[in-house]
Amino acid sequence: MKWITLVGVCLVCGGLVRATAQAPAGATENSAQSAVGTQSMGADSSSPVPLEWTPPALDRLNAQAAVKSSFTLDRNLLGVAAGMVPDSEAEDRQVIRKLDGVSVHTMRFGDAGIPNETEVDSIRAAYHLRGWKHLVTTTKAGGPVRNGTTDIWVVMDGVNVRGAVILAETPKSLTLVTVAGNLSPVDLLHLRGHFGIPRFDGGSVGDLQ
Repeated sequence: MKWITLVGVCLVCGGLVRATAQAPAGATENSAQSAVGTQSMGADSSSPVPLEWTPPALDRLNAQAAVKSSFTLDRNLLGVAAGMVPDSEAEDRQVIRKLDGVSVHTMRFGDAGIPNETEVDSIRAAYHLRGWKHLVTTTKAGGPVRNGTTDIWVVMDGVNVRGAVILAETPKSLTLVTVAGNLSPVDLLHLRGHFGIPRFDGGSVGDLQ
């Protein structure tokens, strides 16, 4: 897993195509944060998937993070990102072009790790209260402390899937990714490894339960 540092317009979305929840912190994170900040692009509060909304607990954890990065991409910037996906990952590129917007919040903490696991549980509870369907939780074994947990919620609009939220937790980091667009569970599999989404387990729709 690695960051891909892009030039020109991709400084705005530096590291978007291959960022992971465990990627090392660096100048690219800070550049993305200063260039894009936390402003919303491509979604409003009436959208089934408002990119600008995050649970209050995320803000509290963000205030305690040693390194933090937040950015939101609209459809135009996503088109740029999709164009940089190699031909060997053509299906991933097609899924990225289906997206209307992506919002990413990444926090990295010191050696002590995430300061309050209760706040992380509050983030999970917030999406449950919004009525979004929880598809899957994957956990890598690591003793009593989570070594790597990925939660996925799908946002439904009637019978249509309008987007998803992915929460990736490691002992020292937390990444929340919100994607808006007309998607399917299979499309979510093709977003693994992009936009800070880790390569969670699951090789088919049947695995997302």
